[in-house]
This record gives sequence, structure tokens and C-alpha cells, in this order.
Amino acid sequence: MKIALAQLNPTVGDLRGNAALVRAAAEKAFADGAGLLVTSELVISGYPPKDLLLREGFAHACDRAVSALAKELPHGLAVLIGHPTKWGVTEGRIANAASLLLEGEVLDTIHKTLLPNYDVFDEQRYFRPAERVRPMVLRGVKLGVHICEDAWFGEPHTFYHDRPLQQFDPVAELVSLGANVLINLSASPFEKDKPHRRLNILQRHVSQHRKPFVFVNQVGGNDDLVFDGNSLALDSAGNVIEQLTPFAEDLRLVPLPLGEGGRRPGEGPSAERSSSQAADIGTSNVAVSLTPALFQRERGPDRATRPREADLLDALVLGLRDYLRKTGFKDCVLGLSGGIDSALAAYIAAQAAGKEHVHGLLMPSRHSSEHSVSDAQLLAENLGINHAIIPIDELQRAYEATHIVGADLSNQPSGLADQNLQARIRGALVMIRSNRHGWLALATGNKSELAVGYCTLYGDMAGGFAVLCDLFKHDVYAVSRYINDVREGREVIPVRSITKAPSAELAPDQFDQDTLPPYPVLDAILEGLIEREESVATLSEQFPVETVRWVAMKLDRNEFKRRQMPPGIKLTARAFGSGRRMPMAAKFDFESS
Repeated sequence: MKIALAQLNPTVGDLRGNAALVRAAAEKAFADGAGLLVTSELVISGYPPKDLLLREGFAHACDRAVSALAKELPHGLAVLIGHPTKWGVTEGRIANAASLLLEGEVLDTIHKTLLPNYDVFDEQRYFRPAERVRPMVLRGVKLGVHICEDAWFGEPHTFYHDRPLQQFDPVAELVSLGANVLINLSASPFEKDKPHRRLNILQRHVSQHRKPFVFVNQVGGNDDLVFDGNSLALDSAGNVIEQLTPFAEDLRLVPLPLGEGGRRPGEGPSAERSSSQAADIGTSNVAVSLTPALFQRERGPDRATRPREADLLDALVLGLRDYLRKTGFKDCVLGLSGGIDSALAAYIAAQAAGKEHVHGLLMPSRHSSEHSVSDAQLLAENLGINHAIIPIDELQRAYEATHIVGADLSNQPSGLADQNLQARIRGALVMIRSNRHGWLALATGNKSELAVGYCTLYGDMAGGFAVLCDLFKHDVYAVSRYINDVREGREVIPVRSITKAPSAELAPDQFDQDTLPPYPVLDAILEGLIEREESVATLSEQFPVETVRWVAMKLDRNEFKRRQMPPGIKLTARAFGSGRRMPMAAKFDFESS
């Protein structure tokens, strides 16, 4: 049997457009001789649909889309498709389902068994788990179809992972029921090093059961999540026999020696479909918006040799590109300071939107060094982006001449109020350009700064999207060096932006390390506090206790700022956002931790 793996980029809620993506992939796979096409988890609705699932009629509309799609697929090609469903579910609930489509019919449907309820996942809020698992039968072959988390049973995710409600291994159960091949439909978001973890998990299943394994993952950005694809097929010895391109739509055919039998599955549909559920929603006339190179891509680099910086950069570019595309923006605007953060953000924007759609503002103040302007200009010229210089000293002096406010500023020159004023003037200028032209304003702060509040509300935090908000400072440097040394092979990000001491330049002779611990120390402490939830006592065994206490105090006290930051791209196991829910008004004694 030739199995086609369709790694697609759905848009949440766009049922017609997503069905059109599947139909286009099916037509290509059928022309290439595939007998079965496998898509990703909830591809019809897009993942994650969140509270769209609670809207009256949404799940029924997904079921109608699946029934309509079945009638439009090439006859002779079976298609496995992920979708929310009301089929086979009682008590007004819905299920996370995979359906087998063939010859114009929905022939069988199974439901997801293990519902993740940790980090960004909240599936127990929406879905009812399957009561049992069973293979689907296609042409005499038993397909061990399961969905995403069903393959992660027994895997220690993180310290905060809830144990699943169902205490059994769905994959092992499918094998015990005679499955000839294991097929996983996934929407597994990207995190640093996660592609390697997934491969290890799949190879563990193959090692235990000696069955070939097909894994199809979603690709693309949806809000704060980026899906890396990396779909693959393993033979029964655990060898990777095909791997799809990371961070891009792709389609590959994999011949698996599974045997052939009758044309139709041995089991019927899981539930009767009413005429209203089978109604056509008009997918046949929807334009398909696939990437131009879909189905013609060369094999991507081997995972074992792909550097982490490549994954981080591709995730950032794809996340911003899809946020722009799926929200209707074409252009973006950001401040260029001459520093490393805005330089990396501008490069990502140029890759995501195209250099002609990126607009940089250089906004020097009385405290700006000469090289900050020249470095920002060099960056803009290297990238070929539009840029303008708008000095802010005149605006700052206007504030200083204002009654009462001017007195507050003059009483503490270069103090916190004065420093924040400069950041807020710059933020206002960026937002003026954004509002006037309909450009997406980009905030450029990194995770290290956001963690300890080294950022200004309504200033450098202003914007519609925070590109680097889950990238620690040491990774900002690493990705920037990778761009110059590997991805571009030339100096695109100015070397001085990488090598000079970081500074906000909001006060005379100001440097970040006058206020913060050295970034290597700060980042190591933050990774312990955030990603591993380690205590002050534990981290004080490695770092000075007063430094750890200061970082922990700043981390907790600045939660209110992070609640007000724009959305950004999740890259780590514990990103600021929906997966990390900390109180704002709280008091905790670090001495007792």
C-alpha cells in the first residue's frame, strides 16, 4: 500500500479553506498512485480551535464539512482526516476524531482516547474521550489509527503533566487487536528539542511492537503556537524511511508492505448520519492557497544534523508569517535601536513578510550613541527594508516643559520616569505609523527582559505581536550568529550589534548589566525558575543566593506586565502565556522555598 503523508497548514475556523487543502493534497496523492492519504489532527477545524468548539453549531458544521469533502475526493483513494465531531458522542459533548473516507462516504470514525490537560492543552474542557480503541480495516489491512497524545502514554512530559484519565496505552491496545500499521494524526506544537523527543517516542513504540509507524503532524502558526511538521514514517525496525520538510507544507508517498484485501473496510460507520449532517457546505468552489512549492520540495536536512538555531529561526519566521497572513496584515513596523534584539526581529520580519513590507524607525534620543544609529542604518541597508530616522529629543523636551509633569521629570533627571518616557515616545511613534498605514507593530523584547520586568509598558512593549518574547537572550545571540555564519553566509546582522555590551541607552553610560546579572547567569536562573520550577534554595546551590532571590522576586512582581504584552511565539516548554498561569496579586516567602 502506498500511503501519502499530507503535512498541511490549516487556518483555525476556515472549514472550507481547510477542506480545500485536503482535497488538493488528495488529488495529487491519487495521481501519484497512493491508496491512502493521512492528514493531521483536527485539520478540518484547524488546531487549536479553543472555545470555537463551544459555539452552537460549530462541531456540526465540521461534521458537514467532512461529509461534503468525502463526496469530492478521488474515487479509489482512502483518506484519514482529523476533525471535531458529534458523531458517536452522547450528552451534548464532542470528540476529537479521525474519520476514514472512501468512495464518497464516511466509512468509519474513531475518537481520541488520551486528552492532554497541561501547558497550553485544555482538551478535557472540550472533548469526551473514547471509551475503547479499535483498528479500522481498509482493504484487509488493520489500521491502528490514534490521535496525538494517544502515542505519548507513559512519557514523562514535564513536572506539571497530569496523568491521563484513562490508565492504559492506546497503541499497545491497538496492536493487541491486530493492527498491521500504526498511524498517528497529530497537532503537536514546536518546542526546543521536541522533534527529537517525538522521534524517540515513536521508535519506542516500534521497538516494542515491531509495527511500521506513520506520523503526520500539522505545520504552520496559529496565534502563539507554531507547528513544525516533521511528519515521518518508520519501518518495522524503527528506521526512518521518509521524513517531511520541517516548518513547511509537504506531501510524500511511502510504500509500506501491508498486504491488500477487499476494497472496503470490514466495519461500518460509527454512527448514522442524518441528512442535515451530510449537507454540502460548498467546498467545491473554494480557491486553494497552498505554498507554491508544495509537493515539489527536496528532502529536508536530517534531524540529527539540523542545529537547534535553525529550528528556532524557522519557528520564529513561520510563526510571524502565518500571524500576518491569517490576520490579514501585509506589512509590519518596528523600532530599530542598533541593538541585537531589534536587529534579529527585523531580520525575522523581512523573512516572514518580504523586505518590501518591513518598515523600521530609528528614534535616537539625547542618550543614544553614534553607533546605535549607524548600526541600525547598516542593518536596514543589509536587509533592504524601508527605514526612517525620527529624533525624539524635541518630543522629550515638550514633556519636560509641561506643568507638573515637567517638575516630576526635572526632580530626577535620567530617572525611571524619564527613561520610561523615552520608551513610551518611541512606542507612540511606532503605533502612529501602525494606525495610519494598517501595519502590524512588532515589539522586540526578549524573554530574559520580560521575565524580570526590564521593559516598559506602552513603550518597548507596545505592539500587536512580540516576536522574541519566548527567546532567552543567549538564544538571541546564538540565532543571530547562525544567521550570519550559516543561513546567510555573510554579515546581515551587524557584527557590532552582536559584540557590543547591551544597553537600553535611556540614561548616560547605561548598560544592562548595571541593573541585571550577567545574561548567562540570569538566563540559567530563569530557566530553573520558569521551565523546571526549581526553588530558590535549589538554585542557590549553583548561584549566589542574593542573585537568585533578586531574580525570583523580579519574576513574580512583573507578572502584571507580562499579562499586558502582545502575543508571541511559544518556543519553550514554559512560555509566558496560557501555559503558565501565575497570580499577579500574591506574596510568597522565598526563604521557605
